[in-house]
Amino acid sequence: MGDDTAVNPRHNKAEVFARLRDAHAREVTEDYVEMIGDLIAEEGEARSVALAERFGVTAATVNNTIKRLERDGYVTSRPYRSIFLTEKGETLAKKCRARHQIVYNFLVSIGVDPEIAEFDAEGIEHHVSEETLAVFEGRLDSPR
Repeated sequence: MGDDTAVNPRHNKAEVFARLRDAHAREVTEDYVEMIGDLIAEEGEARSVALAERFGVTAATVNNTIKRLERDGYVTSRPYRSIFLTEKGETLAKKCRARHQIVYNFLVSIGVDPEIAEFDAEGIEHHVSEETLAVFEGRLDSPR
């Protein structure tokens, strides 16, 4: 008969897809806090219209996302005013930027064209595990 300790491939796939769904949900939050931080640094403020333009989405989509980010403690905002990162939001934005930079630098170090690496890093940064990120960083830190 079957070994009860054997790993069921169906359960592994379910776990993988659950982790992927969680990563996709975090991806929107991370993209928004990172972009809000970038807009504040570049333009002195972050407004919904600028976010809609940068992400290529509607104002309604931005407003719904900002409401969720406020509820989750990442931003503060008032109607027709700028959006600001909370301490929690700023911490997440810094973490995302650092993760992006590690992935980008690693990709470039293995020969990926910088433009392609920039595009790929934007997707990979949201899904890379801490373990894999540490390996990337270790490879960048080790002498060649």
